[in-house]
Amino acid sequence: MENSQNNGSKRILLIVALILGLGALGAGAWGFSQQKAKASLQAENETMSQELSSLNELKEDLATEVDSLESAYQALAGENETLQGSLADAQSALARKDAEIKANRSNRLNEVNGLKGEIQQLLAEKANLEQVIGDLQAENQELKERTGQLERDLSSARTENTSLGNLNKTMQSELKRLTLANFKASGFQVEVEARKPKATAASGKARRVKVSFDLIDVPQEYQGLRPVYMVITDDKGVPIQGSNIQEKATVNGASMDIMAVKAKDVNITATQRLSFSHELEEKLRDGFYRVSVFTDIGMLGASSFRLQ
Repeated sequence: MENSQNNGSKRILLIVALILGLGALGAGAWGFSQQKAKASLQAENETMSQELSSLNELKEDLATEVDSLESAYQALAGENETLQGSLADAQSALARKDAEIKANRSNRLNEVNGLKGEIQQLLAEKANLEQVIGDLQAENQELKERTGQLERDLSSARTENTSLGNLNKTMQSELKRLTLANFKASGFQVEVEARKPKATAASGKARRVKVSFDLIDVPQEYQGLRPVYMVITDDKGVPIQGSNIQEKATVNGASMDIMAVKAKDVNITATQRLSFSHELEEKLRDGFYRVSVFTDIGMLGASSFRLQ
């Protein structure tokens, strides 16, 4: 029984000891936990102190920047007010300038339109003057050419007149020397015809030479059957091609040779109209020619013609 009680006491003591041991262990654990928490709080406190110090420094910096910004703002506000006034003045000046420009533009537009009209008129006058100048230049060129041609024609005419004058002098001299006072032709005419019976003065078209003349009041001693010769020479006295009839004529006792293109026997009467016609063997060149008609006792008459 006693052993049972002893065993029960021991068991109780053991339980108490276990409880006390567990309590001490729990107290140690709590103390350790409290110490750890305190260390953690101290560390956090130090960290917060450092952050607070940093924040105070940041606050001071921000306060300084705010002061600077306020100063800058005041300066910018003053500058803005000044600029606003300058802008208003500039806008006003710009408005006045714009109005002035518009007025000037309107005036310039009117001037430009006026100048365009004047330019168009000047261009028209220029074109007209150019046309007139062109016409005058063409006319002057034509006049120069005509003047040159006239000068050449004048020179040629002078040469021809000289040749004609010499031809006429020779012809008149021969008429006086070779014709008889009472046996000579009157109304002496020379005609040059083309291929058809039509008069021409073109050397390229001349195909025929015709001569006609009158014999009036021929003395009895010169009447009767006589040979009549047609002679054609150039301005130098050279017979033309086809002058193949060679004869002699006796005038005032002097004999002379003639080269005729045509010959025929004619019964000379007191009054009559005679004619000759000769077909040219080749074209005659430009120039003066002389046609003479002879009998066996002298020249009846002569005349000249010109081919161009």
